[in-house]
Amino acid sequence: SLSCTMMSAQARLLSSSRRGVSARVRPSSSSARRFSSSRSSPAASAAASNTTLPIDLRGKKAFIAGIADDQGYGWAIAKSLAQAGCEIILGTWVPALNIFETSLRRGKFDESRKLSDGSLMEFAAIYPMDAVYDTPEDVPADVAENKRYVAYPGFTVSECADKVKADFGTVDIVVHSLANGPEVAKPLLETSRGGYLAAVSASSYSMVSMAQRFTPIMNPGGSIISLTYLAAERVVPGYGGGMSSAKAALEADTRVLAWEAGQKYGVRVNTISAGPLGSRAAKAIGFIGTMIDYSEQNAPAPKGLTASEVGDVACFLSSPLASACTGLTMYVDNGLNCMAVAPSVGLKALQPEA
Repeated sequence: SLSCTMMSAQARLLSSSRRGVSARVRPSSSSARRFSSSRSSPAASAAASNTTLPIDLRGKKAFIAGIADDQGYGWAIAKSLAQAGCEIILGTWVPALNIFETSLRRGKFDESRKLSDGSLMEFAAIYPMDAVYDTPEDVPADVAENKRYVAYPGFTVSECADKVKADFGTVDIVVHSLANGPEVAKPLLETSRGGYLAAVSASSYSMVSMAQRFTPIMNPGGSIISLTYLAAERVVPGYGGGMSSAKAALEADTRVLAWEAGQKYGVRVNTISAGPLGSRAAKAIGFIGTMIDYSEQNAPAPKGLTASEVGDVACFLSSPLASACTGLTMYVDNGLNCMAVAPSVGLKALQPEA
């Protein structure tokens, strides 16, 4: 998928001798890690600047599911929210959690963590999470006994939400930045039932599951955001394995959840249809470079798309400035979504015959 792949063990102290990065465990039953930097300060300087319409998220808390490195849209969203002063909480896919925490402690992400004032983005806590499992009863024995999962118990969606509630009480923003299609490289005509259902489970129902468990602990006026892709409504050859169907389901669920969560909890629900990005997760598709080139050559805005542009839109949708925006599929793709024919084909057709 173009978004990041899916994401507490007994609490243990983590520390680092490099670059001043340290970890503190919150005084609770949670196993979440708390990462901060001695060089960091609250990321509120931008929000406190003398702009006409500032996005000020100081005092807000965001839970972001799906960050496992510093390359994808999930990281960019976290950084934009942190720049606005928001407190960041992560839920990371269990198999990727150890290497992510290790890289973080060793300072490998320090450059990517830098905010506009030179401070480093902080993570208030990091929880293990595998969003294909809603409750402990859903976890197969072979997964429960896998050593990577044994090291991080309490990784289901419901358990993660319970721990966030125990540690933080409430949250204001929930970001679903995860997807997985085990047969994404296969054409739909060759996709198995298991592969198709796995794509839908990991990439779309996981958002429904998160909404079910997190909306009860979200403050009124809160925001849920997910990431989708143009393949939900247009044919993208090679984006297979049921992933286009999963993204279509995600967009449909966004509209239904906007109604239900809005009526019951006063929470807004939107999804961002982001253009192609050369993240580590997206490389699983196999032709991400071609997709990026095509977009740059044929989109109305003839430029590359940066992750920060998607992050900034997510920040806007999470802010009071977007209080009337819900149920949207927001395109952040340089306008590629509005094109029916590639310019090279369309312009050729307009040329007079020799």
